[in-house]
Amino acid sequence: MSGRAPVPARPPRGRHYLRSRALANDLVLDSGVAPGDLALDLGAGGGILTQALADAGARVLAIELDPAAASQLRRRFAAERRVEIREDDATTTPLPDEPFAVVANLPFAAGTTILRRLLDDPALPLTRLDAIVEWGLAVKRTAVWPSTLVGCTWGAWYELSLARRLPRTCFAPPPAVDAAVLRARRRPQPLVAPAEAAAYLALLRRAFAGQPPLERVLSRAVVRRAALETGFDPQARARDLDVRQWAALCAAVRPARSRRAGSERSRRSSSRR
Repeated sequence: MSGRAPVPARPPRGRHYLRSRALANDLVLDSGVAPGDLALDLGAGGGILTQALADAGARVLAIELDPAAASQLRRRFAAERRVEIREDDATTTPLPDEPFAVVANLPFAAGTTILRRLLDDPALPLTRLDAIVEWGLAVKRTAVWPSTLVGCTWGAWYELSLARRLPRTCFAPPPAVDAAVLRARRRPQPLVAPAEAAAYLALLRRAFAGQPPLERVLSRAVVRRAALETGFDPQARARDLDVRQWAALCAAVRPARSRRAGSERSRRSSSRR
């Protein structure tokens, strides 16, 4: 059997399919997806990762927007009971309400949009993700410094890493840039409780907007205490804190916010007497 996978004769613009079956098998093995796991292949294309996931014993939901590619997938996997083909847009398709993994070669043009759907909300039952994306995107989202708002959001619930580099020669047609496997693994204990997700994101947005020194955004006393305890410069800006420092700062801000809310309730109660 040839080691090269079939791909649609005319891939949609911006789509780049893996050439090697052996590489696809290796990526699935490295992802840790186990027999019986539900795994999503978003932007399934010719089905090379879908096949590798099915061969690994996973239950596979393959999402493909292009009608011609989706039709090819339905023919290819017609006899495979573990594989479901859905012709839909990965940026809007309904996601499972049971624990699931993602192993996918994401369309480069929609990579960030799809990742935000998967990683922004800690309530989504995503357990693990190995996504092929543009090299620069993977590097930016896994960088320790400078940190980004998006990276600090995802890092509160997931451990992020750059698993491997994939040269552009791995794809047909070759993209203009190299790619990478961006890996996310759900933390056994989140750094920020899911109930605090909205407050945490609001804090990040305030601090990253314009990147002023944190002492201009938050209470100086809170910033200086958190800086001493977690090891950052009190004059730091948002990009200078890693995700653990941001989680600690959020926890430090919460009591102050609760005290202010309590004082406001007391004032309203007094005014009604």
